[in-house]
Amino acid sequence: MAKRFLAALILAAVGIPAIFLGKIPYFILITVFLCITAWEYVNLFRAMKLSPSMGLTVGGVLLILVVRGFFADLAPAALALVVLLAMAVHLIDYERGADHAATDFAVTVAGLVYVGWIGAYLLDLRTLGSSNDGAWYVLLTLGAMWLADATAYFVGSAYGRHKMTPRLSPKKSWEGYWAGAVVGTLGTAGLAVLWHRLGGPDVSWWQGGLLGLVLSVVTTLGDLGESMIKRQAGLKDSSDIIPGHGGFFDRMDAWLWGAVIGYFLISWFMR
Repeated sequence: MAKRFLAALILAAVGIPAIFLGKIPYFILITVFLCITAWEYVNLFRAMKLSPSMGLTVGGVLLILVVRGFFADLAPAALALVVLLAMAVHLIDYERGADHAATDFAVTVAGLVYVGWIGAYLLDLRTLGSSNDGAWYVLLTLGAMWLADATAYFVGSAYGRHKMTPRLSPKKSWEGYWAGAVVGTLGTAGLAVLWHRLGGPDVSWWQGGLLGLVLSVVTTLGDLGESMIKRQAGLKDSSDIIPGHGGFFDRMDAWLWGAVIGYFLISWFMR
């Protein structure tokens, strides 16, 4: 627990200033996180005896992020390009004897879309509203997930009796899940009011509560989705890079869902 807490403090000390600085510092932060996530993603599937392209997956995620961050109009073309390149790479692999090249192609494309395209909404979320507003929107979205996740962990550890997903994540309980949903909803309503008083955008308590409710209830699927991949790979964590936390994919699993859901909810209901 001490290692977990210290690692979280270090990540926050690096991440929060980058969120407020925006532009290049924030882009570098998100790009590093997502490219390492892509690397871990490929290694998880390689543990299943598959061979997705490491270079194309990590490089393609980087390309998608650069284009989404600085040349947004070209983003669909960039995604199409890396998907077509994936087909070309894996059909060559098949011709050279890779019997599972078609499956490898599907895994490579899934990584490009899930980690790269979906992950790039973390960049888009920061661009909502004015330069200052975007930082608060990021913190509101991440805050909702942190509140729900921390509550689910502690309540589930102390009072969890009914397993939520015995195969995917045996430690998750319905007690922890619903406690996280309640605290995530109420806590995000409070954060919306607090952030506004500290200089953030004018988000009402009920708008914050709506965001917190949806994120608390839905983003658990991102966590469970990564657990599905890890279980099939026979691994506990995506890597051991972050002491007490596992790998970057272990931290980004819910963020991928939260970024895209938060982006659209804020765009539709809070601006």
